[in-house]
Amino acid sequence: MRSNDNRGAPTTLKVAAIAGLLFLHLPILLIFVYAFTTEDKTYVWPPPGFTLKWLGVTWNRPDVWEAMKLSLTVASISTAIALVLGTCCAAAVSRSRFFGRESISLLIILPIALPGIITGIALRSAFNIADIPFSLWTIVLGHATFCIVVVYNNAVARFRRTSGSLIEASMDLGADGFQTFRLVVLPNIATALLAGGMLAFALSFDEVIVTTFTAGQQATLPIWMLEELVRPRQRPVTNVVAMVVVLVTFIPILCAYYLTRDR
Repeated sequence: MRSNDNRGAPTTLKVAAIAGLLFLHLPILLIFVYAFTTEDKTYVWPPPGFTLKWLGVTWNRPDVWEAMKLSLTVASISTAIALVLGTCCAAAVSRSRFFGRESISLLIILPIALPGIITGIALRSAFNIADIPFSLWTIVLGHATFCIVVVYNNAVARFRRTSGSLIEASMDLGADGFQTFRLVVLPNIATALLAGGMLAFALSFDEVIVTTFTAGQQATLPIWMLEELVRPRQRPVTNVVAMVVVLVTFIPILCAYYLTRDR
């Protein structure tokens, strides 16, 4: 009997898939188009013309560089914290058996399941009660709440796929806990941690809602973009910055996808 596995998809399904892709990505494409338009005040379609001058204007805007530096700093520190705490949580949950383990796992992933505005309000209230001034570190703490979840999800999945006999063999051969982790566990979970770190960095870099409640007077790049849209001066500059954000977040996500896909 001939197999039907190689049959092509129905035409209607192909059309639906193409329509879905266009619905998702056409607005992003418009960002790239308007980053090079000659019109600097309004969005006109079709654009009256195209120019590269806005790239130079954006490059020479110090407020853009300040916001970029803050976003990169926050994303880097948040990712580093998430890698440490997320890995420790994943190791404890996946390699141990104890009462309430699933409940603890649920509590770990809860911050990313809650609406961002709930997390933001909760953090702002906690900072006010503790009399903690809003600064770089309050933004980092806010971002770390969901970055930890991303790393945890990647790490715990890889821990569960790693054979416990490897760890037992290492301990039987005389390795201590640190040696076992460095020589046996870490090589097996390295790609999962790298993918989780990339995803955490991408999420932190373009986060808006939690940042709004924890930033005080500081402006990360997404907050800067939001303020520019409310009080526009040079709309194409905002689109150039948005284009950069798309590229900065797309590359880590793409790398994470290739690192974690089934081989």
